[in-house]
Amino acid sequence: MASPASLSLLAPTGFPLVTPGDDLPAAILASLAANGIAPQNGDVLVLAQKIVSKAEGRIVALSDVTPSPRAVELADLVRKDARLVELILADSTEVLRAKPDVLIVTHRLGHVCANAGIDQSNVGGEDMALLLPLDPDATCTAIRTAIRAATGAETAVLIIDSIGRAWRTGTMGQAIGVSGMAGLLDLRQRPDLFGRPLKTSELGLADEAAAAATLLMGQASEGRPLVLLRGLPYAQREGSVAELIRPRAMDLFR
Repeated sequence: MASPASLSLLAPTGFPLVTPGDDLPAAILASLAANGIAPQNGDVLVLAQKIVSKAEGRIVALSDVTPSPRAVELADLVRKDARLVELILADSTEVLRAKPDVLIVTHRLGHVCANAGIDQSNVGGEDMALLLPLDPDATCTAIRTAIRAATGAETAVLIIDSIGRAWRTGTMGQAIGVSGMAGLLDLRQRPDLFGRPLKTSELGLADEAAAAATLLMGQASEGRPLVLLRGLPYAQREGSVAELIRPRAMDLFR
């Protein structure tokens, strides 16, 4: 008889407020150590996008932004600050939907999301806006390399953000950066319980891990931007968030 399956999620407390230029690997290791947690081979370290963007200095003061005529026109339609709309346009490649209180774009990284992922909560002022990291996959790899060098543990690293979904209400966690694990896990040709090979099953593994971690991270004042997943069954390999982005030719909703 097979043993019961288990998955542990550990959210350290006391993670410091992050400022531009901070050493994230050092902060991660210090937070884990303070909570009596040592990284192990196969662990997945899940980081909230906000701490990565803050460490990378992706904070912009709206007072420093001059909106373009297009931003001013669009802001009137979507009922948003024209300076914020200018930042959204600058970090996007395409506007997909625009209506009062809604601005859906294709982000320069390929994600379809509201407001190009730009956020103003937990940033530190009504005039401040926080953009997504420049290259989340590269940042994940750099953090993973630093953790390995410091501890010898071979972990995976995810950067995640909250996103709405086209078919359901409510937000959930989604990976925007991946290193050390599959973003998309191809289960095709694996047998089901009756030996029949799966034909279409591809698992958004990084997104499932992101959603699980979000349960502990929270969305408001919880102050838990780091979650460690232990026991996640995944193929340890070089992954990328690009695996999870549906090619435009296969997108039936655009």
